[in-house]
Amino acid sequence: MSVQIELTPRAKSAVTLAVMLAAIMQMLDTTIANVALPHMQGSLSATQDQLAWVLTSYIVASAIMTLPVGWLSGRYGRKNVFVISIAGFTLTSLLCGAANSLNEMIVSRILQGLFGAALVPLSQAIMLDINPKEDHGKAMAMWAVSIMIGPILGPTLGGFLTEYYSWRWVFYINLPFGVVVLFIILKLMPETEREERPFDGLGFFALALFIAGIQLILDRGHHLDWLDSLEIQFYCAVVLSALWVYVVHTRTAKNPFLTPAILRDRNFTTALAFMFFIGLILLATMALLPNYLQNIMGYPVFDVGTILAPRGFGTMLSMFLLGKFGDRFDPRALVFFGLLFTAYSLSLMVEFDTFVPANIIISTGFMQGFGLGFVFVPLSTLAYLTLEPKHRAEAAGLFSLVRNFGSSIGVSVAFVLFARGVQTQHSYLAENITPYVTSMGLEQLPQVFQSEAIAGLMLLDMEINRQASTIAYLNDFKLMMWVVLAMLPMVLLLRGPDKEVAAPETA
Repeated sequence: MSVQIELTPRAKSAVTLAVMLAAIMQMLDTTIANVALPHMQGSLSATQDQLAWVLTSYIVASAIMTLPVGWLSGRYGRKNVFVISIAGFTLTSLLCGAANSLNEMIVSRILQGLFGAALVPLSQAIMLDINPKEDHGKAMAMWAVSIMIGPILGPTLGGFLTEYYSWRWVFYINLPFGVVVLFIILKLMPETEREERPFDGLGFFALALFIAGIQLILDRGHHLDWLDSLEIQFYCAVVLSALWVYVVHTRTAKNPFLTPAILRDRNFTTALAFMFFIGLILLATMALLPNYLQNIMGYPVFDVGTILAPRGFGTMLSMFLLGKFGDRFDPRALVFFGLLFTAYSLSLMVEFDTFVPANIIISTGFMQGFGLGFVFVPLSTLAYLTLEPKHRAEAAGLFSLVRNFGSSIGVSVAFVLFARGVQTQHSYLAENITPYVTSMGLEQLPQVFQSEAIAGLMLLDMEINRQASTIAYLNDFKLMMWVVLAMLPMVLLLRGPDKEVAAPETA
């Protein structure tokens, strides 16, 4: 529960700046590394699909640690948890920038996600603490802006730092801001009251093991031939065991980690399903596009960041419009419109080829961000519409976990399907390139490929691989489009505000 904290106007402004910077840093690190992935590949001696771990390890660790944030802040004090989180996040950012191998990077990113998980929810709580109740609307508006700045700045800032300095500065950029935030919180932020609260350690451990096991299966399965590998079989056994332990324990525990009543609310569980699938789309496209733009079309990394930034502006525009006019429409209709708009933008991306003008990429990205914004805000309203107020804080943590978990799954699946698609398409295209195909003899190919010398054959193979990679990217975009279209009937499961239900304030 929020407790009003009295601060001088100057101290209040400084603490507001500090918590907004902390939220921006955490959200920034979700997307800032995307455009730097191709540059990390050589430095870390990793394949393109292995680099998915750089993104998913951070997201999964952050998702797992989001749920116990409320208990930790109540048990040990909000200030103490925030200070430890920002100090750990800053230190692990340094470790990420100094990593010299893929294993070092993954371990550092996991730690960064674990420490950073508390920054966004605690920054929101602190903003409510330091502002009187009548100013909570303005405080949440400022907090929402800080949440949106991260994804907007991420690609552009990441591209600039990678192009003119090094991909390592994508992580080093957190250091000065982390020190400033830490100094302000230590100096000006008073401690909140602590409370003794039971913690279901077994439930949390089982849920964390379940999530981590699924991620390991997706990230390792492609390299180990899935169920033919003893390692993957072991992970499957762990996942099933963790799920069984969690379900049985939750039904018998006096104070389960997640209150079962939350999942009995139809609107909330439907909204969770929406957020999981939206999470699949949200980060997967942002993870694929930088590689597509750099490796296929040859855009410089800074241009890639600039081209991807309008996606965030599209989301901001939709949120602005919803803030002005959203209450005039049924939230379910807005969600339906947002899904259609997102699917349309993905259908345009399916028409990409080996070179696409920058304005087309910008417009499709803007449209996709605009459509997703129309899904997020009304869906958040509908999720808490019929939920008891006492469950809101716990439900918000679960909502965040499902979104992050969906994003992590989406990135992993997208990279796995891309890797398999490149192999399949390369094989299909190569089998049609022979001197004996009379309908298309080698004389139809450019002169540079007609030489029997090794150099000519290598160039020919590179072009085949480029074409195969393009097809694999487009197949990923097509799958995402069908996922969004498949979500449309789910809107009918949502209960709208026109029903005779008590509509509590949105958390």
